[in-house]
Amino acid sequence: MRIYLDCCSLQRPFDDKSQPRIAVEAEAVLVILALCESDRLKLISSDVLLFEIGCIPDQDRKDDVLAILKIAKEPVELTPEIEALARRLEASGMKPLDTLHLAFASASKVDYFCTCDDKFLKKAKSFKGLNTKVVSPTELVMELDI
Repeated sequence: MRIYLDCCSLQRPFDDKSQPRIAVEAEAVLVILALCESDRLKLISSDVLLFEIGCIPDQDRKDDVLAILKIAKEPVELTPEIEALARRLEASGMKPLDTLHLAFASASKVDYFCTCDDKFLKKAKSFKGLNTKVVSPTELVMELDI
């Protein structure tokens, strides 16, 4: 099973876990990453993930997220199909980087696209015609039924 974690999901284990929701999502991401490391899931990477991680201002956090991304087995490069889908997604009101993440995931036909961003999650779930299922980290762990 192939999955795509957006930048906020990849960073969730490093967020302040004093809020219960963040703590639960961080644990869910860690479970997902452990399944990727054991080859039960396949983490997909993209050019836009590398770009967005490169924009993280805290160098230690950036290094930690890049270390996580090293378990990704398949990098996906930008194509005209991805650009066109990102433009359609952006026209529906999504932010440019979010649209690129979702377009990379959909064009590569990953099974699950995962984000912790509630507004983006709601918009992405309502967009018809994607080749991926959009979920939060906790929803993904529940879907995996592990």
